[in-house]
Amino acid sequence: MASKPVVWITRRLSDATLERAQHDYETIINWDDTLHSPEKLVEMSGKVDAILPCHSEHFTADLVEKLDSRLKIVANHSVGVDHCDLEALAKKGIVVTNTPDVLSDATAEIAMLLMLGAARRAVEGDRIVRTGQWDFWSPAFMVGKQVSGARVGIVGMGRVGQAFARMATGFGMDVHYYNRSRLSPEKENGATYHESLESLLPLSDFLSLHCPATAETKGMMNADRFGQLPDGAVMVNTARGALVDEDALIDALHSGKLFAAGLDCFVNEPGGNPKFAEFDNVFMLPHIGSATVRTRDAMGFRALDNLDAFFAGQTPKDKL
Repeated sequence: MASKPVVWITRRLSDATLERAQHDYETIINWDDTLHSPEKLVEMSGKVDAILPCHSEHFTADLVEKLDSRLKIVANHSVGVDHCDLEALAKKGIVVTNTPDVLSDATAEIAMLLMLGAARRAVEGDRIVRTGQWDFWSPAFMVGKQVSGARVGIVGMGRVGQAFARMATGFGMDVHYYNRSRLSPEKENGATYHESLESLLPLSDFLSLHCPATAETKGMMNADRFGQLPDGAVMVNTARGALVDEDALIDALHSGKLFAAGLDCFVNEPGGNPKFAEFDNVFMLPHIGSATVRTRDAMGFRALDNLDAFFAGQTPKDKL
């Protein structure tokens, strides 16, 4: 009987995912759930046929050059692949896959939570109650920004953006979006398309980012773009921290240009940006957009489906 392919799972995934992986493959699992150095990635590439990494492992061009020829596939446990140099991996003959479709709703839920929390001053309100400072009330107390009926601009109308748009529509929001191309009427679902950010931003009382981090989008929300938003806007980012110039965001918060921000991702992860901690009007989460049991199981199974197809001699459904 032929031996099973050897798969290195770089982080501790869901129990259901690990159980299935151990049944179908020879597995090396990072039970300690620690981050790995680039040297470790190179070392392990000579011991395994496949790596199942998360976005925390970075396959840069320099690293890819050093990978052993035994490694045939990188089956990512993520939708975004900005941590992978796809050109370098393709040149090396290594197949790359991701896990689209299965985390859209969970991530959109977090975007909605961040938008509501930022708009209704959740950080400040929680602190006041939790520390016993709630000893006063008046009609002017803790007044926030209403979401229902407001205009929301969505940057990136892929799967997550569309899921968020459906939720925003449920709140009676007027949905506008910017995307590389216009969606079909069915997918657009009544939203208004804009051909440029410059057209979208001035109308966005709320702005939610849902596009990948690419050479074109990195730092897209800079001082000029924040200046194009309406005064008192709220920005939400559940995509990638690299989309936002964090210094420019801090300046926009200091000046009052932005009413608030909701952030699930940061330029530096883990850890985030400690400068945001001074702001009660920044609602932050530690990059947990897909962190539900159902979604993490689905992501793991999707990655394993791609491995199954590859080792069966088929083209993986999510091959990039």
